[in-house]
Amino acid sequence: MLTPDLVNEEDIDKLIIPDDLPDEQPMFKAYIEAKVYDKEGHIIDYRRQPMKSLTQYFLALMSIPLVGTYQNVSTNEATGILTNVLGLPSQQYTNPAGSYNSANISWNFSIQVGSGFQSFSPTLTSLASPIANGTGIGELSYSALGVSYTATSIFLTVTVTNYSASAVSVTEIGLIGTIYIQYWNSSNVYAYNTYSFLLSYDTFSTAISIPSNGLATFQIVLTFTG
Repeated sequence: MLTPDLVNEEDIDKLIIPDDLPDEQPMFKAYIEAKVYDKEGHIIDYRRQPMKSLTQYFLALMSIPLVGTYQNVSTNEATGILTNVLGLPSQQYTNPAGSYNSANISWNFSIQVGSGFQSFSPTLTSLASPIANGTGIGELSYSALGVSYTATSIFLTVTVTNYSASAVSVTEIGLIGTIYIQYWNSSNVYAYNTYSFLLSYDTFSTAISIPSNGLATFQIVLTFTG
C-alpha cells in the first residue's frame, strides 16, 4: 500500500525545481515528476524538474495539429517536415490504387527510463542505456502508460517496479512517440505502418535509486497555452 503522505508538502517543495523564470509566460511548458517508494510503500524520494530537451522529432510531430499532414488541397503529399524529419512516406496508397483519402494517421506515447548519460542533441534517437522491461538484475517491470487530459494539459504516467534483489539506478528519461499510418492495402486488407521516435531526453541531477521490491512512478506533463 502506497503512503505518499509520509512526506509533508514542505519537504516536497524543497525538492521541486521551479518551472519558469519570473514573469515568463511560455506557450508550451513541460515537466517531469518522479516518486520513489520502498517495499513498504513509503515514499523515499521525490523529484520535479522542467523538461528542457525536446528533440526535432517532437517539433515535427507537433506540426501535424498545426499545419496538417499534407501540403495543400491540390498536392496530396505529406509536408516536408514529415518526410524529411520523421521519414514518413510522401503518399500512402490505399485500395483502390490511386486513392489518397483513405489513410489515417495516429500516434501514442510511452515513457522509458535508463541508467546512462549522454549529451543532448536534437537528433538523438534513443536513451544512452535504456532499462529493459523485466524482473532480472538491472531491469524494471513497466506498467501500461496512464494518460489523462485537461483542456490544456496531457498527463502521462508510468510505474516501474524493481523485482530484483538489487537497487536499480535511473539517471535518464525519455518520452517516446509512435506514429501509425493505417490504410487498406492493394489486397483490400487493413494494414498499418509504425514509426517510433525519441521525443525528449532529460537527465536527473543525481541518480534515482529504486530499491529491491520498491517502485517508482514517473509522470510527464505537457501544457499548451495561448
